[in-house]
Amino acid sequence: MGRHDAMFTISSELARCALDAAPDAMIFIDSAGVIRFVNRQVSAVFGYTRDEIIGQSVEKLMPERFRLRHVGHRERYRNNVRARPMGAKLELFGRRQDGSEFPVEISLSPIQESEPVLIAAAIRDVTDRKRTEAELMVARESADRANLGKSRFLATASHDLRQPLQTLALLNGSLSRMVTDPDAAEALSQQALCIGGMSRLLNALLDISKLESGAVKPEITDFTVAALFEELRSEFATLAASKGLRLETDTCQDTIHSDPSLVQQILRNLVSNAIKYTREGWVRLRCVHEETTVRIEVLDTGVGIPADQLSYIYDEFYQVGVPANSSRDGYGLGLSIVQRLVKLLSLNLDVRSEIGRGSAFSLMLPANRDHTTPARIDLKEPPPPRLQRALAHILLVEDDSAVRAATCMLLKLEGYHVTAVGSLAEALQEVDRGGAPDMVVTDYHLGGGQVGTQVISALRTCVSMPLKAVIMTGDTSSAVKELTRDANLRLASKPINADELLKLLSDTLAGQ
Repeated sequence: MGRHDAMFTISSELARCALDAAPDAMIFIDSAGVIRFVNRQVSAVFGYTRDEIIGQSVEKLMPERFRLRHVGHRERYRNNVRARPMGAKLELFGRRQDGSEFPVEISLSPIQESEPVLIAAAIRDVTDRKRTEAELMVARESADRANLGKSRFLATASHDLRQPLQTLALLNGSLSRMVTDPDAAEALSQQALCIGGMSRLLNALLDISKLESGAVKPEITDFTVAALFEELRSEFATLAASKGLRLETDTCQDTIHSDPSLVQQILRNLVSNAIKYTREGWVRLRCVHEETTVRIEVLDTGVGIPADQLSYIYDEFYQVGVPANSSRDGYGLGLSIVQRLVKLLSLNLDVRSEIGRGSAFSLMLPANRDHTTPARIDLKEPPPPRLQRALAHILLVEDDSAVRAATCMLLKLEGYHVTAVGSLAEALQEVDRGGAPDMVVTDYHLGGGQVGTQVISALRTCVSMPLKAVIMTGDTSSAVKELTRDANLRLASKPINADELLKLLSDTLAGQ
């Protein structure tokens, strides 16, 4: 044997060893589709020995339903030989000796030095991967169903838990208008404070539950800091003034790219806390423009937070300087909600504080890089001018008998003429019998799967006019937030106290 022959033999043996060591099944096919070589993995994958498969047509390794079609594919490939995956975007299957099928991935590579050209096919059994993908898909669908179920549960729980609180709030408002005894009036005043505290706690707990369940989905858009600051100033100016504090807001022309409602909720909690823990001085909303971000700061001259307590301020029910089991002003849930919202929006929140000198919370938000004017986002409609309308007729649609009775009592005490019903069908009957009311007040979730928007639409169609309407709801889901509004429709969140409800009704009647 010559030196060249010896080197060729060694090279062939090395090549065979290398191919046998490959993790994938390797077969070499000639231009007629006949298998000329297989490595060791072919036996492990397909169940054939080398002798049983070499010399056979490659179609023997695939299910019968694909064989005839594959002959045509093979002929076309012979006219355009190149390295590529086989059957891109198609589901490919191999067939074992025992007739069982399994999913495969196949890569084709021509061996140009041979004559005629041999095609090397690397075949990988992807059964395990496909099984994992299928399991992940099932798990994802199950998680989606679970999240949907949680969202539905929270929407229902939110409504059902708020109903009795709504009844208490309206009964309290009615009684406070009826009693003249000072001691009774004081008792009712204290009761109103307790109802308000219960309402705030319920809202906070439901907010946390929604965030934990994944029911809150950010809706990212561009909005102005100025509109955000104006909304917060309008909401908290009176509260700050009642404590003798100045509420200061910077003039800011920046725009932010985030969820306006959730950012507003973060800042609302921070401002509320700042006012709560500031005895004198001021609370300030400051805007600092940076290269790609806008930093919004909530500053105060409050009591400050000890350095060793900073790591606890986001814990549920934790309040600075309030011992456990003592009287509380609030429930220590605001910053816990803030932390969850910051994480949901992928933002950064820093805090600096000094005992006796105040605190500074800094929220870093992405700036609008396009420098385009964002669409105006009205976070809350401005109230129309108030105008009392004596003896206005209100049609009340509420399926909860306790809430219906309490609302009806309050409205009658205020001088309204009230017709109270429990369903859309009864509302239509009343309108057909007595004509159009001056305003419709309806719960959002009614019996039989009906909703308040259906009531309003049906009644407006019945009387052929845009009736003024108020929807009252304890549902805080995105479906309610996205309700189509018009100039004659207002939304009230339960529980709403008597004074707030009466003002809303008066403003709605007065709106033109």
